[in-house]
Amino acid sequence: MSAHQPTVETGAQPKPSLSVFDACAMIVGLIVGAGVFGTPAIVAGAMNDETLVVAVWIAGGVFSIIGALCYGELATAFPSAGGEYHFIQRAYGRALAFLYGWARMTVIVAGSIAVFAYLFGDYMSRVWNLGEYSSAIWAAMVVLVLTAVNYRGIQEGKVTQNIFTVLEVGGLLLIIIAGLVLASPPPPPPVVAAATGSGPWYMGAGLGTAMLFVLFTYGGWNDAAYISAEVRDRERNMVRALLIAISVVAVLYVLIALAYMKGLGLYAMARSDAVAADLLKAVWGTGGEKLISIMIAIAALTSVNGSIIVGARSNYALGKDWPIFSYIGRWDEASGSPRNAMVVQGVIALALVGLGAFQKAGFKGLVEYSLPVFWGFFLLIGIALFILRSKEPNAPRPFRVPLYPVLPAIFVCMCGYLLYSSLTYHKGHALVGLAVLAVGGVVLLFARGSEARKAG
Repeated sequence: MSAHQPTVETGAQPKPSLSVFDACAMIVGLIVGAGVFGTPAIVAGAMNDETLVVAVWIAGGVFSIIGALCYGELATAFPSAGGEYHFIQRAYGRALAFLYGWARMTVIVAGSIAVFAYLFGDYMSRVWNLGEYSSAIWAAMVVLVLTAVNYRGIQEGKVTQNIFTVLEVGGLLLIIIAGLVLASPPPPPPVVAAATGSGPWYMGAGLGTAMLFVLFTYGGWNDAAYISAEVRDRERNMVRALLIAISVVAVLYVLIALAYMKGLGLYAMARSDAVAADLLKAVWGTGGEKLISIMIAIAALTSVNGSIIVGARSNYALGKDWPIFSYIGRWDEASGSPRNAMVVQGVIALALVGLGAFQKAGFKGLVEYSLPVFWGFFLLIGIALFILRSKEPNAPRPFRVPLYPVLPAIFVCMCGYLLYSSLTYHKGHALVGLAVLAVGGVVLLFARGSEARKAG
């Protein structure tokens, strides 16, 4: 079968069972994670100007909407539980798709599950400490419980996600009210600091660093591609869900940045290690600190549950195409989910939780190690839109990117810029991502050899 021909589906397959609200809740939950409680401080330090801080958060929303329009065309033209894996395979062939699926299975998604579960454990340990390994124990429990919930089926998974998302958005609204309405005016920054600050954004950490963390905080909307085959009336509702969800998140993020700046001031915001906690402590004292722990724990749960749902689907696509991973390439019709892929994903995430039991900088490390790989593949997916327009011109496209080729070109250029920025920012850490891909290359050679022996 040629790379551009549709894959023949056999046996149980994903069925359209998600409404627009379900899809929106899942996308919002995937986007809004624990990062929004910390990255605004990094962005403020990089830009060093209130107007520019607001501008980059708006720019992040605009870029995400442009990207969503590109994904909307791909997801409605080529709907698949494989999502981005499927797009890469159609545009570039099986080998590159294998490497992407390998990276998602071993690091990108399983790592996200482990890190956000560990973050949940850190904050739950403040409420109920279980001993020396309290955070790891809480993390392992949440991976087990949410994997079990989603193992039961997509209905249980989506209800859980809807509840978490509503609670999470409620918590963000609380921060917005605290900063914009209830907080007292912050004290003026020290005169010395004002004179010896980091300078304009183009002289300090700069726009590249700011946009990396802004778009990391916006990250997750692209994972909506993995539920494209399960959205009802997807030709119309897939793009609608993406645009509604990203618009809601963009408004929330801009208001949160304004709330932090009004409640703390740009100087204190840029130098805060826990900007949300500092804001709520200023408004409600120690009660505010406890409240933020609960809010961050809920945000972590939302990220874990959403990642479990979409991650299992990309693993399923990998297993469906490669006999070496055939165990995870089975769709369970009764539950409406890839149960084997979900179990394997849970095992990998638990292993990473165990490895990270003594590493308190796991969240930061994951960002630093995974971003170059993430933006590299993101760039390839943007280019894939052009390739597939040429390669499969007659494929039905219920939705086409407006202003083609201008908007896709903007998306590709931004991805290229952010790939460069991530390599510059993380330097040696990019080698870890390359090492993961190198291991995947060895596994790919073994998989191809196994296929060749069976064919012979």
